[in-house]
Amino acid sequence: MNISVLQDNLAKAVSTVSKFSDPGRSLPVLANILLEADGSRLRLGATNLQMSITMWIGAKVDKEGAITLPAKTFGDLVNNLSPKDRVDLRLDPTTHTVHIKCGTTNSNIKGIDADEFPPIAHGDRIDLAIEAKTLREMINHTAFACAKEDNRPILTGVYMLLDGNQMTLAATDGYRLAVRYTNLEVNFPKKTEVVVPAKTMQELARIISEEDEVVEITLPGQRDLITFHLKNVDISAQVLEGRYPDFRSIIPRSFITSSTMYTGDLLRKCKAAEIFSRDNANSGRLLIKPPRDANSAGEVVVAGKSQERGDTDGSIDAHVTGEPLEVAFNIRYLIEALNAIDSERVVLQSNGAESPGVLRIEGRDDFVHVIMPMGPR
Repeated sequence: MNISVLQDNLAKAVSTVSKFSDPGRSLPVLANILLEADGSRLRLGATNLQMSITMWIGAKVDKEGAITLPAKTFGDLVNNLSPKDRVDLRLDPTTHTVHIKCGTTNSNIKGIDADEFPPIAHGDRIDLAIEAKTLREMINHTAFACAKEDNRPILTGVYMLLDGNQMTLAATDGYRLAVRYTNLEVNFPKKTEVVVPAKTMQELARIISEEDEVVEITLPGQRDLITFHLKNVDISAQVLEGRYPDFRSIIPRSFITSSTMYTGDLLRKCKAAEIFSRDNANSGRLLIKPPRDANSAGEVVVAGKSQERGDTDGSIDAHVTGEPLEVAFNIRYLIEALNAIDSERVVLQSNGAESPGVLRIEGRDDFVHVIMPMGPR
């Protein structure tokens, strides 16, 4: 292998694929990334056996070949080469060493033969296509609510439902639920359900760029593998096994109190309350006050308290309808939901202190976030 690439293209690609490598595995080659020169492109790949990535960048290929290099060592080196300069990579196949030259810097990195690298499988049948920015937003609206612990492995993934011409993504950890809908151009007469690991979905959302107009999806076949095809990237993952819980029944249909406020205002007050609520299992109180009369505004007060460090409360103007309400939520959960919303205003709805709270985006019916209340502390 003897090739030349631009430093910024190589650095971005190595950074992207390295997140799919696995230095903790007993198989040393999984800590490496695959480099394969073919035609006029350099193919980079990585896998941890549960999820895989392949990415292509342009290259001047004088001699084809393949090698695997340690992801961290190679990434650290490339990031410290001269930006936008040409990087020359030349493989010595007898020692599995790649000589790297960029400007006045000369380096040698020892690798592992590409034949020892596990085959990276990607599905090639296209079952549906979705606008890339829509999919990215859907993932950002849901994946944060997945379970972080694997006590119930199925909850560590994002549930995907294809039913008719509608696509639904949902995530829950048992204490909160995030659901997002969109319409598709293709129709699925039979319901199709898959659960994709949250890490795969979050990496996919990060990788989607302005160059990606659509994401094509290959649904699982015999290998239980789902593949997402971008312009220059393919990402595959083993779907999670098990039955996803029926979450629809916990979404309230009506409310006694509804408040509409600016997303940024509510987020700032929640962040202030979280400083003190950390000592109180992240419990923060919301006091929702309807207007006193037709000429006044409603109010939402967000409060956090620590027995040792103090307390805070902050109020924001809101359009409030219904009854006054005081309810406690995990304030960190509220912050994560609000961070995922880039719309100007949100609507918070509830049926009382012991009922789930529902967060929506004003003027939209394609997103809902349900958060369970906390008892008094």
